[in-house]
Amino acid sequence: MTGFLNIYKEAGDTSTFAVSRVKKLTHTPSGHMGTLDPLASGVLPVGVGNAARLFDFFLDKTKVYLAHFRFGVTTDTLDGEGAVRPAGRVPSAAEIESVLPCFVGEIDQLPPIFSAKSVGGKRSYELARAGKEVTLSPKRVRIEGVELLEQTGADEFSFRITCGGGTYIRALARDIAQKLGTGAYMSGLLRERSGPFSLETAVRLSDLTPENVAEYLIPTDSVLPFPSITVEDKRYFQGVRLPCAREDGLYKIYSAEGFYGLGRVEGGELRPEKKLC
Repeated sequence: MTGFLNIYKEAGDTSTFAVSRVKKLTHTPSGHMGTLDPLASGVLPVGVGNAARLFDFFLDKTKVYLAHFRFGVTTDTLDGEGAVRPAGRVPSAAEIESVLPCFVGEIDQLPPIFSAKSVGGKRSYELARAGKEVTLSPKRVRIEGVELLEQTGADEFSFRITCGGGTYIRALARDIAQKLGTGAYMSGLLRERSGPFSLETAVRLSDLTPENVAEYLIPTDSVLPFPSITVEDKRYFQGVRLPCAREDGLYKIYSAEGFYGLGRVEGGELRPEKKLC
């Protein structure tokens, strides 16, 4: 069994729990295509079998989030898991909208100390929970859009955020508030899209059974946005590079039996990249 399951992760579940459940249902090694925080819900693509080898490909795919930020208060975790404390005033919607363009494009973002970033071989959140000082370096992230949707409470606003992989939405709440001279934390998060996987086609773990899980399996090649090459020379499937006149880049490779995996054309040669069948 190989392909993808577009899982709707419930708030409170970890991404690891979702993958573990998929493994039990499919009896196949599996892996998620990008962690979703335990407090968040929404789209969690899980690669089943050889499809799990595509993690690096999905690492920087565009993601869309519906986020809720509370202003005038903050927490040490920058989300609802921490203790809430006062942190300034609640800005107006007009004030918030005025600073949002500052966070669109390629920006440097300081990850939250309560994150899975590795520091000296340990997770940053492990050190922070132990009361140890944590120093992280800013990382470059891509934010394609931040839209203020509405005010959802006395101090809470909702946003739709489109960004590249590796962006911390919690950190964005902190940074928008700091730009306005106040504090904020992420009070809710729903991932609506991750690459080609959308909320509309996501399935809840509670709806999956060993008998029906195969019906929800998405073929690996159907979500890969590459042109195709059909290879008839069997030497290719033994690792031999073949002459190829196509443009340099990645291609979906098909044999007479069907989808095989990914190949790369480079300098007039086609070579195997990943076997995914």
